[in-house]
Amino acid sequence: MKHITILSGAGVSAESGVKTFRDHDGLWEGHNVMQVATPEGFRENPDLVLDFYNKRRQQLKQVEPNLAHRRLVDLEKQYKVDIITQNVDDLHEKAGSQNVTHLHGELMKVECTGQEKQILDWEEDINVGDTCDRNHQLRPHVVWFGEAVPMMDKAMEIISQTDIIIIIGTSMQVYPAAGLIDFAPEHTPIYFIDPQPNISPSADIKIYSENASSGVDKVVSELL
Repeated sequence: MKHITILSGAGVSAESGVKTFRDHDGLWEGHNVMQVATPEGFRENPDLVLDFYNKRRQQLKQVEPNLAHRRLVDLEKQYKVDIITQNVDDLHEKAGSQNVTHLHGELMKVECTGQEKQILDWEEDINVGDTCDRNHQLRPHVVWFGEAVPMMDKAMEIISQTDIIIIIGTSMQVYPAAGLIDFAPEHTPIYFIDPQPNISPSADIKIYSENASSGVDKVVSELL
């Protein structure tokens, strides 16, 4: 059975109503990202940061997977499929995808701030004073700027064994995620789906300059 690796970014969830990480003005939901997406921001104002992610978590409960998410599940009928996503939402899982690796964490989980990080499923608000069983404050299970990306090794291992790559809704300009395709076997076929692709077609790269739903539908139909 051939192995497909999907690299997904904000564009795959945008059609479900999930805001992209940063708007054109450099803000995320009206906030400077350095205030709400850095360890320093959390230390300086934990109430602000926790409130920010509590609102993102509540928003996530109001949205559903779109056609792109659902069509990727169809690939599992004929292929081994791994999804490596930069998104912190759970829409791939809601759609039914079985193997999802989150590079930047998950909104529906928390971690404790102690050295030995416990990771827990968490769907409600996090407040200052909420602690793990070792009495460490809980924080969103999200990789902030300046922090290591713990799932990178797993992602590199997945992509090193792939037969086909599908890139959806990401510019592939943000590192370290952008460097993942360098670990794919030579001449791996790549399907690139993005309204404004920043890559040129080649013998190995096929480009679909459109939104995630229509592009994924075409690619999945072709592969099946």
